[in-house]
Amino acid sequence: MLGGRSIKLARVLGVRVGVDPSWFVVLFLLIWLLSGAFRGALPGSDEVLPFALAVLTALLFFASVVVHELGHAVVARRNGISIAGIDLWLFGGLARMRSEPRSAGVDFRIAAAGPLATLVVVLIAVGGGLALAGVDGFRAALALRPENGGAAAAAAVVLGYLAQINALLLVFNLLPGLPLDGGRIARAIAWKVTGDRARATRIAASLGRVFSFLLIGLGIFAVSQGAVIAGLWLAVIGFFIGQAARSAVAQSTLTAGLERLEVKDVMDGEPVTATADGSLERAYEELFLRYGWQWFPVVDGDGRFVGLLSREDVDGVPEAERSERRAADLVREGSAQTFGVRTDEPLDALLGSEPLRRLGAVMAVDGDGVLRGVLTLDHLKRALRPAG
Repeated sequence: MLGGRSIKLARVLGVRVGVDPSWFVVLFLLIWLLSGAFRGALPGSDEVLPFALAVLTALLFFASVVVHELGHAVVARRNGISIAGIDLWLFGGLARMRSEPRSAGVDFRIAAAGPLATLVVVLIAVGGGLALAGVDGFRAALALRPENGGAAAAAAVVLGYLAQINALLLVFNLLPGLPLDGGRIARAIAWKVTGDRARATRIAASLGRVFSFLLIGLGIFAVSQGAVIAGLWLAVIGFFIGQAARSAVAQSTLTAGLERLEVKDVMDGEPVTATADGSLERAYEELFLRYGWQWFPVVDGDGRFVGLLSREDVDGVPEAERSERRAADLVREGSAQTFGVRTDEPLDALLGSEPLRRLGAVMAVDGDGVLRGVLTLDHLKRALRPAG
């Protein structure tokens, strides 16, 4: 669904939060639409206030999307599934899990956590609006017709919009069809009943395709009635849901044969390594010149993986200095964390691995960080190949 690496914004609760370039399109469009709406809601204000409120509301809305995805991420981590990050993009947010849930119960809890987080956001926004403006005042703010001016009225308008948009997304997201959270909840229930995740995925994906056709049809009808922008948007969302539902079925079929395999089952258990205390001259002559590869894993005296040594970096050191420099001196910072995986990691967790795609390999380590093998793209492709 996302094409390429996102732009990092921050780390929240230890989870990387980034944005896909398509997110900026929605951000600017939302600010433009809200500026006009707030200008009409606050007629006595200057031009700056509606724009400032629009920017604040748009950012708060996307913050609520991050809260939704953090709900998924936190519950996933509590159930032993690591999170690659959260990305904001054209259609909202996505918490990228490194592996699939291993049971229907875990699948259900992860899927339900996001909508529950959004429900909390709605309740906080409604509670704040009622505290600021009272029942009648908040009802007027929801309709973008605040009874009074001032900071309290402006804040009530912002909270009213956040409550409405999150409530709308909550209801929509609970529709029982993949890739929506409601579809994932439906899949978990079908999985529990049938005992077959692949079959449950097909059931939930079929429901997703039904909703995609309905949305596309509704979008075409809206365009015919003159609501061109809204109609096109509905049609695009419907098309996306249909494509994502088909992708879910394909992914489920692809990973069916990997469910019981771990990294140690397919890795090369005899990796060629450079020693951290060894000289660059020795690494260059015995490894880079001999094998012709562009990188090698570096291990310390206990065999622990400390990172990668690249030929590019070694070539940047004058020959006269290579005998005095250690391999550990040129290990790329953070490479041990980026390119290291556990030997007991489920193999299907690597299907969307960006480090594996970038380098063509990942280093398999045990619980003590000792390097036990190397897994390459070729190993993964062979594992995916049907037997016979």
